[in-house]
Amino acid sequence: MLPLFAPGVDPGPSFVDLLRQVSPDAAPIATTQPGVTPFEITHATTVVAIRSASGVVMAGDRRATAGVAIANRRIEKVFAADEHSGVAIAGAAGPAVEMVRLFQVQLRHYEKVEGEQLSLEGKANQLAQMVRSNLPAAMQGFVVVPLFAGYDHRRRRGRVFSYDATGGKYEEADYMTNGSGGVHAKNWIKAGWSEGMASDEAVALGIRALFAAADEDAATGGPDLVRGIYPMVAIIDADGFRLLDDEDVAARAQDLLGGAERGGNESREA
Repeated sequence: MLPLFAPGVDPGPSFVDLLRQVSPDAAPIATTQPGVTPFEITHATTVVAIRSASGVVMAGDRRATAGVAIANRRIEKVFAADEHSGVAIAGAAGPAVEMVRLFQVQLRHYEKVEGEQLSLEGKANQLAQMVRSNLPAAMQGFVVVPLFAGYDHRRRRGRVFSYDATGGKYEEADYMTNGSGGVHAKNWIKAGWSEGMASDEAVALGIRALFAAADEDAATGGPDLVRGIYPMVAIIDADGFRLLDDEDVAARAQDLLGGAERGGNESREA
């Protein structure tokens, strides 16, 4: 049961405002001052979102770094926001994961209070507000810069949104990347993307883009054949959000790696 509120202080469908009313200590209110943190912050690195003919593909490598050290080799960077949208995180890992969890609850809370789901644009706006509320912490070094994507039932197409540390929201026409290896991944996607490409083609392009980023950026994790670590990949379309299992991604990645090796051998023989 939700508590009752007097007129003028009702938080409405906002779960964050509800927290601030009933449990202010648990609300994500950043109070840090600009400065330098006295310790290394764990950062999630490269993520990508690519629009396909049927929706959107999101992918991220599995490495997290703290300074020059590898903090985690299997971090999760791609999450379902709800049934038809997803979030990929880059930046300070702890605050980013907390923001995603709060965002997931916010979308469920809104649906229960209002009796309907937010539009995809509304979801993107909600996430922008959360990123903006993190600005004081970002000035301390805890920067969170997610990618948001989903299937828009009203427009019958996939859509991709990016953000800056101030909460600025920008819709991307076809694809976007983020994180330390993002510029290298984006160059690869730019060279391979085409209008109307199938989901499987977008998945292959996303995996290749992450591999290319790992070749140039030490903070981006490449395929680890020994440990069996491969990127996280999700497809979002009219049927919903689905995360590809590790075996599927491993098979696709090994096919791509094998194809690259065969191509290289053929070139040398020629």
